Amino acid sequence: MEITKDIRYVGVNDHKVDLFEGQYVVPNGMAYNSYVILDDKIAVMDTVDRNFTHEWMDNLAAVLGDRKPDYLIIQHMEPDHSANIANFMNNYTETTIVSSAKAFTMMKNFFGTEYEDRRVVVGEGDTLSLGRHNLAFVAAPMVHWPEVIVTYDSTDKVLFSADGFGKFGALDVEEDWACEARRYYIGIVGKYGAQVQALLKKAAGLEIEKICPLHGPILTENLGYYLNLYHTWSSYGVESDGIMIAYTSVYGNTKKAVDLLAEKLKSRGCPKVVVNDLARCDMAEAVEDAFRYGRIVLATTTYNADVFPFMKEFIHHLTERNFQNRAVGLIENGSWAPLAAKTMRQMLEGCKNLTYTDTTVKILSALNEDSMAQLDALADELCMDYMAQCDETADKNDLTALFNIGYGLYVVTSNDGKKDNGLIVNTVTQVTNTPNRIAVTINKENYSHHVIQQNGIMNVNCLSVEAPFAVFENFGFQSGRNVDKFAELKPLHSDNGLAFLPKYINSFMSLKVEQYVDLDTHGMFICSVTEARVLSDKETMTYTYYQNNVKPKPETEGKKGFVCKVCGYIYEGEELPDDIVCPLCKHGAADFEPIGE
Repeated sequence: MEITKDIRYVGVNDHKVDLFEGQYVVPNGMAYNSYVILDDKIAVMDTVDRNFTHEWMDNLAAVLGDRKPDYLIIQHMEPDHSANIANFMNNYTETTIVSSAKAFTMMKNFFGTEYEDRRVVVGEGDTLSLGRHNLAFVAAPMVHWPEVIVTYDSTDKVLFSADGFGKFGALDVEEDWACEARRYYIGIVGKYGAQVQALLKKAAGLEIEKICPLHGPILTENLGYYLNLYHTWSSYGVESDGIMIAYTSVYGNTKKAVDLLAEKLKSRGCPKVVVNDLARCDMAEAVEDAFRYGRIVLATTTYNADVFPFMKEFIHHLTERNFQNRAVGLIENGSWAPLAAKTMRQMLEGCKNLTYTDTTVKILSALNEDSMAQLDALADELCMDYMAQCDETADKNDLTALFNIGYGLYVVTSNDGKKDNGLIVNTVTQVTNTPNRIAVTINKENYSHHVIQQNGIMNVNCLSVEAPFAVFENFGFQSGRNVDKFAELKPLHSDNGLAFLPKYINSFMSLKVEQYVDLDTHGMFICSVTEARVLSDKETMTYTYYQNNVKPKPETEGKKGFVCKVCGYIYEGEELPDDIVCPLCKHGAADFEPIGE
């Protein structure tokens, strides 16, 4: 297969394997990828599994013709990629191996030699010229072995990504990339999110047109999609909206409760409910689902004063892979001394940023009136935002939404007649409560100020502490006159026809402008409340929280000047102009401070 004019695919498909790494079911087989770069000098990228020596060597010979390879580049020493190093080196006796220092130590363990007389040791920042092609090596320790390097061909703009961006499945089988890539990533690499994040940060500085992994297809289009998924997975973020239930059941009573809960969640607007019977499902898929969704319910029986073995195994898989940043509900069943909920919480104690529902469902052998009521309460908690988003189930007069007003950060949405718009504001105040009046102050230079003056309505979305920096970039650092701020975010709409955010908010209020006060550079809109919904009990994003936990630290090292405290924009110069307006967030001189303070 031709990848570029000079790069050829010489890998193999394996349809004999039933369990990859002895544990992962692979019904569609595996691909062991290897590549050849043809130039003044020839480089072969990695080998393949030992069961495919001759097929791989035949593929190499077909591409090489009468030429001999100059380099064998080994990025990863797992045997499915390195097993044929000795065979290759015995066949091509003038080839030099290029790899990391740790990889050569592993070669000694596998093959009895470190190839001292035929090797080049490379590390972070080292390069290798093949002629037209210049290869740069990037260290990727613990992604997912300590010796790993990845290789960037700056000529064809190809990233050889080792096990990164790989997936289960042979290349001659058509299947969705994300499903098997997610199961592969969570199962094999999931523990090493911090290391993957570090590698993604390095990759962000490269101009990449193709990604060539050691498993799965070569990625050539829409690379942002794959990079964004890897960012979500490695930062332990939520990929899909919905709730996952994992359960074990001995005599069917816990299963009955789970089935009933699933129906209750669906009836309350949950867009996706995934149920896994841990005794019967593919455990790797259940683990994948736990990391995919933001809310999980664990339901099991007390068993030998512990929890049922399959649940114990499942939670072990979660904790081993740094499970975090999730909402967790618990259901326990026990005939005389239920201990499952307590035990599960103890097992999850080391996990970061888990929030538990107030309701724990306790079943005494079988469902009764009390445990049925607890199921309802659990469903209400888990679906609080879904119910508030839906017109049929929302409480549109929940004025406790006003309690979320403070010195926080908000997205004010409007519509100019052509598209939904929004901007970040930090000045929203309740000025009276009889009647309820809300004051919203907006800079006159913002397009939203103009739109709201014309239309007289707006929605104030109260951002919660879950909001990532991307929300502030999207709504705060660009003008709605020029861009569609909802292009990548499908909004919901309130009764006034304006958008409200489907996530990252704890409440919103629909406002009607009753009075306008001109404040020179800003305008203050005094508004009545026409609708108010509470979507979650997450804390409101305060300005201080944003500064300390959300806003990236500006890269000021070696620079002199002033930094915007709001967005991190750096103005380099000896003096800050009095009339400066930050080109990103539109804040003035008062929000700048000298670098170093």
